[in-house]
Amino acid sequence: MGGLTGPVELRAARPDEAEALSGLTMRSKAHWGYDEAFLAACREDLRLRRGEVAERRTVVAERDGRVLGVATLEGDPPDGELGLLFVEPDAIGEGVGRLLYRHVLETAGRLGFTQVTIESDPNAEAFYLAMGAERQETGGVLPVLVAWPVRPEPAWSVAWSAGGPTVHVGNVAEFNGQFAGGVRGPDHYSCLAAFCGPRPAVIVVPQRVDDWWVRDLASVLGWGEVEVHSGIAADGRVSEAIRARPDLLEHLTSRGSPVLPWGRTAAFEPIAPSPRGVVEAIGRYESKRRSHALFRALASGHSGILIPAQRPAGSPRALARELARGDRVVLKTEYGAGGSGTLIVSPGTAGLRALARRWARAGALLEEYVEGSGPYRDPTFDGVVDTEGEVHPVGVGLMDVEGTGYRGVTVGPGVLPGPLTETAVGFGTAVGRALAADGYRGWYDVDFVTDRSSRLAPTEINLRLTGPAVAFHLQATLDRLRGGHHVVRTLDRLPLGARLPAGALREHLTRTAQRCRALGATLLATIPTAAFDPVPYLGVAIAARTQRAVEEAEATVRDANTALGEMFGDLEVSLRGPRGPRTRRARLRRSST
Repeated sequence: MGGLTGPVELRAARPDEAEALSGLTMRSKAHWGYDEAFLAACREDLRLRRGEVAERRTVVAERDGRVLGVATLEGDPPDGELGLLFVEPDAIGEGVGRLLYRHVLETAGRLGFTQVTIESDPNAEAFYLAMGAERQETGGVLPVLVAWPVRPEPAWSVAWSAGGPTVHVGNVAEFNGQFAGGVRGPDHYSCLAAFCGPRPAVIVVPQRVDDWWVRDLASVLGWGEVEVHSGIAADGRVSEAIRARPDLLEHLTSRGSPVLPWGRTAAFEPIAPSPRGVVEAIGRYESKRRSHALFRALASGHSGILIPAQRPAGSPRALARELARGDRVVLKTEYGAGGSGTLIVSPGTAGLRALARRWARAGALLEEYVEGSGPYRDPTFDGVVDTEGEVHPVGVGLMDVEGTGYRGVTVGPGVLPGPLTETAVGFGTAVGRALAADGYRGWYDVDFVTDRSSRLAPTEINLRLTGPAVAFHLQATLDRLRGGHHVVRTLDRLPLGARLPAGALREHLTRTAQRCRALGATLLATIPTAAFDPVPYLGVAIAARTQRAVEEAEATVRDANTALGEMFGDLEVSLRGPRGPRTRRARLRRSST
């Protein structure tokens, strides 16, 4: 290289360099041994004209003032093309091409491109494959590949995590218990707290989790080393357990990292105090009565929003008369999570008098049932209110709801029609601004149902992390690591088919994940602790770049779980229980939900 020793630097090309850069592309092409006739045929395609330099987003790599390579990013978002990427023959193999390629993809991600097509010289195909591009089957003469621009960390993620490592505390049962008459043991859902940040440094969960679970997650999600404290609260009172161990409390709070619970509670406040007014705002707007009043106050400014009528249920006798009318209605307790405390009463529901007595005594709310059906029945919007009170929309997902029970969500491009998405984001952001004005800071969501005219009826606000929050965090992480824009589906209660000890569970997940990879999908276990329950199940997340790949992978996972029951159906398996080993005959068990 004639003594050139400085670093390789990138800069925008100048229009007056067009002719010289065209010469570089031809010298680089000739490096592969093509004859003069072939090179002459390529000349116009490889030529860079003066007026095209800026339009084609041309960048050059140079060292000590000498230009060593050139690349262009062409087209308009969402789909772009790597038009040129050529390196001087005597600089090939020195990392110039890699530098230019990564710059193009970073630029594409910043400008909003979701994919970049590469029509490659056959001699360069191996380079692009090594850089992570994927071969496309086109039947053409030249290899065609697709690269996925790296997406920057979204503003909402930075607002949530302060842009650095975080401490995650799975206090799900503790949060729900403040509205449900007390904490009732640990909750498998606590495992989901592990996912709610781009780079967890420490994870604290009440149940014991096996070391392999977090290690396997970290290897896929780029977390690096993660410290885990599990099995610390058999009764689910995680905050009390942390405060009872001064060494652990000091360790968690002295790292300089945000300590992020699933939800803020009075018990958690001594660990990492929230801004003034946050806990009080949670108490107000987790109330379905108060949230409904807020919805009514905001609805007039948002077309496409429907607010169902709501009122106190009244006396047991009055409620019994109302239910006997035969109309479908919704009964709600003032507080409830994930569908608990909500009941849809339909014509023909048995035991109406007993039902009316029980719900009226609980101070129930009677809400108009919103008639509707179709594939977009249960949208949800998530957002973050930062410490300054600014609202950062996270996104809109489509929930899987069975009866009134939440089972999972799908997020990603094309999951909901554009008009529904715009309406949900607009109204959900307005809700966030109202929450911020009343002192709330942190994660929140607004759940909806759609009516027959595709209007959105808001049903509740959750001022805490949510199941959809897991999907949005996974999507952002995979977009940042792998580029493109992923579809993520979470399934929080997937029947397992057989009760499995830790080693067998990991083997099952490893085999199933390999089958999903063959379909272009990533499988992650999100709730592993329920695999040995009397009715065993798993929580999983499936991510891919298309909805079709996600659906095929889901079918694969369900089939694999069902096959467990068939495989173990006639086998005697030894289990270790609290009184020592015992032998039982494994049976296929199916969840009732």
